Amino acid sequence: MEWQFLLLVIGGILFLCLLSGLPIFVAFLIVDAVGILLFMGGLAGIDSLIRSMFDSIGLFTLSPVVLFTVMGEAIFRSGMATRALDVMERMMTRLPGRLSVVAVSAGAVFAMLSGSALGSCAMLGSLLVPDMEKRGYSKSLSMGPIMAGGMLAVIIPPSTLAVILGAQGGISVGKLLLSGFIPGFILAGLYLSYIIISCVRNPSLAPMGESIKATSSLGKDFLIYVLPLSLIILAVLGSIFTGVATPTEASALGALTSFVLAACYRELTVKMVIKSTTSTLAISTMILMIVGGSVAFSQLLSFTGIVRGIVELVTNLDVPPVIVVALMQTLLIIMGCFIDQIAMIMIAVPIFMPITAALGLDSVWIGLLMLISISLGLLTPPFGLLLFIMKGNAPKGTTMFDVWRASLPYIILAFIGLALFIIFPGIATWLPRHM
Repeated sequence: MEWQFLLLVIGGILFLCLLSGLPIFVAFLIVDAVGILLFMGGLAGIDSLIRSMFDSIGLFTLSPVVLFTVMGEAIFRSGMATRALDVMERMMTRLPGRLSVVAVSAGAVFAMLSGSALGSCAMLGSLLVPDMEKRGYSKSLSMGPIMAGGMLAVIIPPSTLAVILGAQGGISVGKLLLSGFIPGFILAGLYLSYIIISCVRNPSLAPMGESIKATSSLGKDFLIYVLPLSLIILAVLGSIFTGVATPTEASALGALTSFVLAACYRELTVKMVIKSTTSTLAISTMILMIVGGSVAFSQLLSFTGIVRGIVELVTNLDVPPVIVVALMQTLLIIMGCFIDQIAMIMIAVPIFMPITAALGLDSVWIGLLMLISISLGLLTPPFGLLLFIMKGNAPKGTTMFDVWRASLPYIILAFIGLALFIIFPGIATWLPRHM
């Protein structure tokens, strides 16, 4: 049986399951069960499926998923993030579009503290959007920067999706995490430049508003509420970069540091610990269920010869490898309009990584490009998750079209950044090479 027909059958079943609204975990299980019954030994293969699922979620390299989630929950629920945000706003008083600049800057900082795009967007939306509305900010410069800042958490380490991608794709998790540091801040710089230039050209987009009345010294508050958070960043990224700790050990160190800081601020209460733990349990269970359900999918693609057929087809194309890389990212971006980011990783990795190896491309570079393309899926209509989170925090009378329009400039800027990183791979690979 030709691999093209098998790909059509397997891909068609998965696509229909996802469109039907079934949970991603269930969709993968249905495809796995049908594929095993038809192509991998029938009922005898089900036992192999169950063993594979347990083996996949027991990987040591997936431990940072849980620990980074704990770290982020502790930072947000202890109030450390909110206090740091207040200080950052006071630091940027004289900038055009101050609150929009704060949204992107805080998104980049919180990306290094939690790795949660959805959590960062929800927190910044609830805190900043009401104030932006009161001060007369346009919808494009109130909602757009918050969503753009949120998507940076997929790219800037520690990123939960980077851990999953590295573990499933056989990429060094430490190197993949570090590869997103420079590109993530380049994207943040593009967003900030757009905001400031827009506000200078048209000040009515983001009125300055009233000055902030502070009851204490800015320098003192910076030392108390912002600088200590760098200890968490140092614990995670510093230990990985210097080789002192593996990504798993670094994530544990970061989680411990976040709880120690919460205790120093007298916020380490039983209520905070319970909320952080239960939220972490819910998020981690969801992620690991998807990982478990998708592992047999990659085995199915390999067993049926689909992966081999696609790799041979791509490597025989008479085009430069950079064109193949661009096509891979285009496919991911299209997928991101319809399906979840973790599902994108699980579908793409079994196909993209063999192509990467066959063409002799740097797997860390490809992994970073995939993360950027996946992050775009959070902003692209019709099913970008950040769009729905922002709609929930938007002022009365805001339509979904208003939210989509607010995200458009930042989608274009992300495309420009992605093209830049494709043309100049060294931007992504320079830091990992110096580990």
